[in-house]
Amino acid sequence: MRVLVLNAGSSSVKLSLVDGDDRILFDREFEVSEGRLDEAQLANAIHGVGGVEAIGHRIVHGGPRYQASVRIDGDVIRYLISITDLAPLHLPAAMAGIAATRELLPRVPGVACLDTAFHSTIPPAASTYAIPLEWRRRYGIRRYGFHGFSHAYAARRAAEMLSRPQSGLRVVTCHLGAGASLAAVLGGRSVDTTMGFTPLEGLVMATRSGTVDPGMLLWLQRHAGMEEPELSDGLDKAGGLKALAGTPDMREVMKRRSSGDEAARLAFDVYVHRLRSLIASMAASMEGLDVLVFTGGVGENAPAVRAAAVGGLRFLGVERRGGRARGPAGAGDAAALGGPADRLFTPLRRSASSRSRPEGPEPAARRRRGPSRGRARTGSGLGCCAPRTGCQDRAARRC
Repeated sequence: MRVLVLNAGSSSVKLSLVDGDDRILFDREFEVSEGRLDEAQLANAIHGVGGVEAIGHRIVHGGPRYQASVRIDGDVIRYLISITDLAPLHLPAAMAGIAATRELLPRVPGVACLDTAFHSTIPPAASTYAIPLEWRRRYGIRRYGFHGFSHAYAARRAAEMLSRPQSGLRVVTCHLGAGASLAAVLGGRSVDTTMGFTPLEGLVMATRSGTVDPGMLLWLQRHAGMEEPELSDGLDKAGGLKALAGTPDMREVMKRRSSGDEAARLAFDVYVHRLRSLIASMAASMEGLDVLVFTGGVGENAPAVRAAAVGGLRFLGVERRGGRARGPAGAGDAAALGGPADRLFTPLRRSASSRSRPEGPEPAARRRRGPSRGRARTGSGLGCCAPRTGCQDRAARRC
């Protein structure tokens, strides 16, 4: 089956045609500004694609109603529009993509592939907020988690690359792009993640603040007279690296930092501090760590970020070896280390997996594993640098 995949992110929309063997036959990417998609560009690209039998739309938030992929119809569209404010940087572009493909390919079935579905296995202890029961029941407020396709694929391929079964394997996956999140994946199932009710919680991101004290927001409402739109804009669109360094681009932050810019230095330090602490939190959710995976635009292209993050995780058995840092085109990395935990630095798979949940039985009993001594091996669309070995397949793109 030839499936057209639309992956709507916070800064870009990726369009791919994938065949039954999971080979990418066509590949395009469009910039997105504040959730606005250039529908003319998308239409021109779709007109150049033939033989489409189904369309898969990456939908970042399924809300409390949908916890698995669902075929798109009028009812699904109306519901997704009604929860747009839960993911204002993502859902507008996704909905524009759905509207465009339904007009251009009206006879081709579309499926909403939900980023939140992979995290539906998170236990109540990790998914429940300590807020009034009425809020949780009436509004469906809980921790949903996001970047599910990325985390699921990265954890699965990491196990394959190390020639180890997923059963019992404790993996922390670090999806670091314009949006960023971590996941604790035990035996192929998500048991914790850093994003929550919306994609705003957790790590410092390009324009998103990540976790802040909710009391601060109440204080600003009470004493500064700020209303919801101003607070929302400050947290979602004017926060993160943009707030700290004046730019949302980690490449520019790194450049300014190397030239002695104090704001850029602070932005980098805040970013890495939050990243280290939440990696440790994810490992604690699994009572240990076997594999640490980095993916996404920053994860694969910023070795200094990886090295700085790993440099503070020695207590987890992650230690930094010497050596010159190399990017994805190289065969190694300064943070590809020895120790109890394996580290993989993996370019993100562009096409969305069709699996919304991991298959197979519940994870086996947790157990400590020693370092893998097998050679990392490449697979479709993914490369890595593992301890004492290195490999890299065809170039991957920014997430």
